[in-house]
Amino acid sequence: MLGIRWTIGDVNPRGFDALRLSVWGAFRLFGEAARYVIYVNTIPLGEARARTADLPDVIEWQVVERAIPACLERHLDGGMAEGVAWKLVPLRAFPDDHELALDNDVVLWGVPPALARWLADQTSFLLAADVSACFGKFASLCGERPINTGIRGLPPGFCLETAIARVLSLHGAPLVSETDEQGLQVAAIIGSGPTAVIDVEDVTICSPFPPHVPHLGRSGAHFVGLNTRRLGWTWQGRAAEDVRAEHWDAHVLEIARRVGM
Repeated sequence: MLGIRWTIGDVNPRGFDALRLSVWGAFRLFGEAARYVIYVNTIPLGEARARTADLPDVIEWQVVERAIPACLERHLDGGMAEGVAWKLVPLRAFPDDHELALDNDVVLWGVPPALARWLADQTSFLLAADVSACFGKFASLCGERPINTGIRGLPPGFCLETAIARVLSLHGAPLVSETDEQGLQVAAIIGSGPTAVIDVEDVTICSPFPPHVPHLGRSGAHFVGLNTRRLGWTWQGRAAEDVRAEHWDAHVLEIARRVGM
């Protein structure tokens, strides 16, 4: 069976719009043959549900607290690695099934070939290609291919905690950034077995800022930067967050059409 999970916190309102489209896209592809859960942190559950609006009835919501697995606790600072380590709470949502973790800003409207191959196998893993390698302190363990964890697939029965503990035993640097957390996950997964990688044109790294691309992919898109309220820099004389928002708004009706809303 397939289980799909998301994590959401107190992000930019457009991040909740993306979550709604992400959930509907996944439900359109896999329907009631899959299970679905959204983990909520840093905001009340009722507020998260209201911001996300209508979703399929089969979606389960769960509140998660700062309950970091023992293998990670001493490697995190008080900021929870810029909040990204929340994606590892809990480490497994569906330990006996194929588990697909999607960032809330990843929307799928088709099944990429790599994802289909992963589902057909009982032991392989799944990640997504990126346009640049961002592995933080774990770069030496991740290889040269740009990969991101916005899409992460684990096989049935795989113990992610054991894999993470193995990586931290090799490189126990504190996790203080999003790139550190991503590098830790990539190192843990690619070091555990064959890993299918979704092509960057199947699911584009979609934003108005190069080297990201502005267009939608064949099977989906990862709208990086959408969750952030203030990016803190300018692009062609405008606040980057305004340019990011404008790009999303220009695509949102087409995305909704593609996911069947």
